[in-house]
This record gives sequence, structure tokens and C-alpha cells, in this order.
Amino acid sequence: MMGDRKIINLEDGWDFMQKGITKLRAILEDDGQEPFTPEEYINLYTTIYNMCTQKPPHDFSQQLYERYREAFNAYIISDVLPALREKQGEYMLKELVKRWDNHKIMVRWLSRFFNYLDRYYIQRHNLAQLKDVGMLCFRDLVYSELKKNVKDAVLALVDKERDGEQIDRALVKNILGIFVEMGMGGMEAYEQDFEAHLLTNTAAFYSRKASVWIDEDSCPDYLVKAEDCLRREKERVGHYLHASSETKLLKEVEKEVLAAYETQLLEKEHSGCAVLLRDDKTEDLARMFRLFKRIPAGLPPVADIFKKHVEKEGVTLVKQAEDAEGAKKEAPKDKAAQGTEQVFVRSIIQLHDKYLHYVMDCFSNDSLFHRALKEAFEVFCNKVVTGNTSAELLALFCNKLLQKGSSEKLSDEEVEMTLEKVVKLLAYISDKDLFGEFYRKQLSRRLLFDRSANDDHERSILTKLKTQCGAQFTSKMEGMVTDLQIAKDNQKEFEKWLDDDETRRPKMEFAVTVLTTGFWPTYQFTELALPEECVGCITTFKEFYDKKLQHRKLTWIYGLGQVTMKGNFASKPIELNINLFQAAILLLFNEQETLKYTEIRERLGLPDEDMARNLHSLSCAKYKLLLKEPENKSINQDDVFTYNEKFTDRMRRIKIPLPQINDKKKVQEDVDKDRRYAIDAAIVRTMKSRKVLPHQQLVLEVVQQLTKMFKPDFKIIKKRIEDLISRDYLERDKDNPNVFKYMA
Repeated sequence: MMGDRKIINLEDGWDFMQKGITKLRAILEDDGQEPFTPEEYINLYTTIYNMCTQKPPHDFSQQLYERYREAFNAYIISDVLPALREKQGEYMLKELVKRWDNHKIMVRWLSRFFNYLDRYYIQRHNLAQLKDVGMLCFRDLVYSELKKNVKDAVLALVDKERDGEQIDRALVKNILGIFVEMGMGGMEAYEQDFEAHLLTNTAAFYSRKASVWIDEDSCPDYLVKAEDCLRREKERVGHYLHASSETKLLKEVEKEVLAAYETQLLEKEHSGCAVLLRDDKTEDLARMFRLFKRIPAGLPPVADIFKKHVEKEGVTLVKQAEDAEGAKKEAPKDKAAQGTEQVFVRSIIQLHDKYLHYVMDCFSNDSLFHRALKEAFEVFCNKVVTGNTSAELLALFCNKLLQKGSSEKLSDEEVEMTLEKVVKLLAYISDKDLFGEFYRKQLSRRLLFDRSANDDHERSILTKLKTQCGAQFTSKMEGMVTDLQIAKDNQKEFEKWLDDDETRRPKMEFAVTVLTTGFWPTYQFTELALPEECVGCITTFKEFYDKKLQHRKLTWIYGLGQVTMKGNFASKPIELNINLFQAAILLLFNEQETLKYTEIRERLGLPDEDMARNLHSLSCAKYKLLLKEPENKSINQDDVFTYNEKFTDRMRRIKIPLPQINDKKKVQEDVDKDRRYAIDAAIVRTMKSRKVLPHQQLVLEVVQQLTKMFKPDFKIIKKRIEDLISRDYLERDKDNPNVFKYMA
């Protein structure tokens, strides 16, 4: 019972406890003491328990709490500090680790002996727990005195390791663990007493190293060393530094080794970024990207050099194309242009392949480098090359690729890949609508004259263009392809209709292709007094078509007609593949062997322009089916033409082409007209939604809407605004003439 227990006074109780503490100190000092027996442990614990549970004034909880602290202080002052003060450097660090481990053992044992204080007295009075008191004693007496020396010793070891020497990493890790533990749950002690000095030391170390490397090493060699430093510092964190130091430590290395010398490295005369690009040093470029990505604003200078390099290479290709064109002045103009177009576009595709590979592999698909590539290609892809825009050259390249008898012998897969790359290049061209119009013109020729090599490729590129430029861009082209399919079905129906009644069948075979006006390029209608053989064909088809579709009007475009006829010459008959105008001219010579220019014109009703082109092809070009008087290369109104009975050729079938017409001007006119409509639509659309807008804002919004297809001229936008005002779509504000209002 409590009342029967003998009162323990403070000094007697403490004397007993002091013996236990002395034994514990002896155990820690390796004096050959036996460990505590369970009985000794119980007695020591019970003594504290009894002294804390006696009734006042014999409750010695407060005094014991204070003497608990004094026991640690006495041990540290008498045993720990002298042992540490007599050692230096690495020996001091080893002693400190040993003393810290001993101290933690002492805290663990004493806090067990004094456990009753922790459970009641400390909680009631809101005091530091026994474990923390023990730690605080070490911090206040040992750590505060030695932390500077310890920090210096650790940094000396770190420097030794950085210089390539072996060090005791486990020792350093244990020491830095003490710095962390001295924070009592926080990181302040580690950060302020060690980490801050480590970072300063690291910056100084790498500043010295980098200042030597920048003078001695090439850019690639320097970057190899920089990457190696960063790797080693990262490993250092794993070996003994606290994980929280990694980012800060690497940042110091990056600042001193990379950021401080970025400009010098990139611009090194014989090994800088431009030289690495020139020499295709992909591995070094990838390393450069990895390293400069780590520092703030490190990549824009690299991307800028990349952009300038690609731009320079592209401009060189443009110059080479110009020089090649100059060397071909003797060749026919159209052939020279086509040759240049093939070589130039193929070179641009190869250039794009190469540097897109760089962006994806060396520069990790970074958006900054995608933008640099785009801006570089936009510069030279919008230059005029040999008098042709890139839009025209790209369309010509596609035409060569897709038409029959292409000079490039490619497999279907290679054609598909090339088409994919051409469409990618189109993204860099500002006048996409101009490409679209040229492409549509050439597509029409391929479809109408059966020059398309593969229908699947035709549909494939339209799908790609639709994805790249939108459905509106390809709607007419898709309509053209559909028209041809409908025309084939229509021809089958016509053949069936003829089979149903043989009296309907004309004397000659013929096929009609019905086109939808809105889809196809505008073709000029030319009057022609048709040969009698053709009149019956047209009448028959009109009868069939009117029965099928009563409310549609057919306009016959004779200039697109193709005829296969036999020419009976003295040596042998030859099959002639010609157009309808050429056929009409030749059929006149069935009646008369000699005809004047004026007689031919009178009988056929053809304009002089068409007369000259077609007569030239029959009398002045490669195949002279007609003999001309006088004999020269020009067609005049007083010329006389005679059937050349002696004409012969080694082939039994020949195609007589017309002189090429350069329709570039017509295409440009059509595009300009379409642009005016597009600008009008954009202005009205914008004003309808905004109602009132200042001039500058209206222009900017219109440009923004139209930039995907072409770059509108500000002067033209201004003219279109004035035109819309005159047509009462818009009006100027009475108070401010620079503000426009929409008129509903």
C-alpha cells in the first residue's frame, strides 16, 4: 500500500540513480562493464517511479527532470567534448559518429529509466520529452561548438572526391545524418549549417573548372565534361547527401558550367552549334539539347541557331535551282522549268526529312524546335524560284508524280510517302489557295485526258490535303473525281441505250464526259462548225441526255475533245491521236488537197488564235501532216496548206501535241478573284457578329481569318471595305470615319 512505502529523499534517490548512470557511461566508454540485468533495470525504473509518486513535498518530478538534463551535460563535458577536441579532420568525424551513436544509446536507456516522467509530469506541464532533452543537450554543447569544423572537414572530403580521390562515403553519410537529426524534425540545421556552404563551395569549384575548360576544350568535349559533372553530382546525392539537396546542387553546377558560358559554347568558332549542325553531329547536338534544356532560357539560343542554319541551307537550294535554271537557258522553257521543279522540290523534301529527324531525335520533339523548323522553311518556301512560286512548283511536282509515264519510278508505298511529305511542305507555303488552283488545273488534265497513273493515289492526296487545309479546300477537287466516276456510269447507260436500238448508233464510236460546271476550271467555249461525222454523234447524245435529265443544259467544250482517226498516206496508214480542232482541219483535206488559211477559217469558224496553234502543230512542228507555203515557222493569214501525201513515221500510231500555253497568268487572275470574294466574306462575317469595329481591328480580324489560305494584302482589304460601303453592307460612323458599322 502507498501509506506503508518508505519515503525516498532527493539526494538518496539520486545517489542510487547516479550509480546506474555511471555504469551506463562505463558501458559506453567500453570499460568492460557488464550490461544491465533486468533486476538493475527494474530497480532504477522503480526508484524514479517512487520519487515521482510520493506526496508533496516529496514529489521530486521537477528536480529529477532537471537532473536528467544535468546528467547528459556532465557526461558530454567530461567525456565527449575532450575526446572530440583532441582530433582533427577525418579522425574527428569518426569520433563524432561514435560519440553520437553512444549518445543516442544513452538517451534511449535514460529515457527508459525516467519513463514515468514522460508519461505524466512532462505531459501535464507541457515540457520537452526526455528523448528531445537528450538530443538538445548534444546539440547545444557538441553540435554548436563543432559544426563549423565538421562542415569544413566534410567539404574537404567532397572536394577530394571531386578531384578523383576515394573517400569514406559511409562516414560522410553518417555525419550528414547528424546535421539532419539536429534539426529535430526540420531541415533548418542541415540547410543552414551545411547545405548552404556546400552550394557555395560547389559553385566556386565548378566556376574554376569551367573557366579552364572553356579555353582548352571544344564545345562537344566541354559538354561531355559538363554532363559527366552533373551525373557525378547526382550520384553524390545518392551516396551521402540528403535527397532534398539534389535539385539545388545540380542548379549550381548548371549555373556555373552551362549558363555562364552558353553563348561562348554555342558560338565557338570551330565546334559551336552551327558547326555541329553543318557536320551532322547528332549525338553532340542531342547532348547540347539535354544540357541547355536544364537552364532557364537555355534552349531559345540553340533553336535560333538551328533556325538560321536550316534557313541558310534552304536559301542555298533556291540559289542552286536558280543557277541550274541559268545553265538550261538553251533548253525549251517548259522542260527547263519542270526539271528544276523536280530537283528543287525533291531537295526541299530531303532537307525537311533531315531536319525533322533532328527535331524528333536530337531535340526530343520539342515544340520550340518545331516552331524554328517551321519559321525557317516559311522563309525559303515562299521565295520565287526560277520565276515560279513555290506553290506552283509543288503543284507541278505532284502532277509529275501522279501522271502516267512519270520519270520517277517509285513503288506505291514510296509515292504515298512522297505525297505525305509534299502535303507537310504545303503547311509552310502562305499562298495555299494558289497551290490549290494550280493543282486543280493539273488534276483536271489528268482526269480528262486519262493521264492519271493511279486513282488510289489521287484520292489519297485529296484526303491528306483535306486534313491539312480543310474540307473547303478540296471540295471542288473531290467533285471532279466524283464527276469522272459518274461520267463512266453515264457512258455505260448511253451504250446500253444505243444497244437497245441499233438505228440510233452513229457511224463512229464516241464517248461523252459530262462535267459539273462548279467543280472544274473555267473552260472557254469556242464556236466550231463541226464535221458532219461529229454532228450526228452530238445529236444522238443530246437526245439520250434530254430524256434522262430534262432540265439540264449541255455546253459542249470542243477544245477538250480528243479524236483518234486514220491518215491514209502513200507509204502506210498511220493512226493519229489529235484534238477535235486538229481533226476538223484535217477532214477538210478529204475534199480538197490545198486550202488557204482564210478558207479553213471560214469553213470552221475558229478564232485566229486557235487557228494558228492548231495549224502550227500540223505543219510546223515534229509531224508535218500538212505542207505550208511559204515554208517558215510562223502562221500567217496568207499561208496556203497542202495535204502531205508523202508523210511517214516509223510508228504506226502518233500523238500530235499542241504548243503549250502558259496559263499561269489565268490561274493568278482566278486566284485574285477568289481572294476578293474571300475577303468580302470575311469582312461581312466579322462585322455581322461585331456590329461596330474600328478600321485597324477589322483589318486584323480579317487577316487572322484568312491567313490559313493566303496572306491578304492590307491595301486590297481597304479597297474591299470601300466597295462594301458603296454596296451598303457597311457604313462609316458619322463622328469617327475610322469606325465602321454593319448595315443589316
